[in-house]
Amino acid sequence: MREIDGCATSVSASVEEQSAATGEISQNVASASDGAKVVVAALGEVSGAAAQTRHSAESVLKASQAVEAAANDPRMEIEGFLSRVAA
Repeated sequence: MREIDGCATSVSASVEEQSAATGEISQNVASASDGAKVVVAALGEVSGAAAQTRHSAESVLKASQAVEAAANDPRMEIEGFLSRVAA
C-alpha cells in the first residue's frame, strides 16, 4: 500500500510539473505572438513611410525636370538672339 501511495504521489507531482511547464509554454507562445504583432505593425508603418518617400521623390524629380526645361527655353532664345546680332 505504501508503494502504491508513493507511486501515486510521484505521478501527481509529475502531472503538476507537466501542467506548470505547459502553462509556461502557453504564456511564452502568447508573448511571442504579441511580439510578432508589434513587428507586423512596425513593418506596416515602415512600408507606409517608404511609399510616402517614393511619392515625394517622384514629385521632386518632376519639379526639377520642369525647372530644367524652363531654364533651357530662355537660354536657347538668348543664344539665338546673340547669334543673329553677331551675324
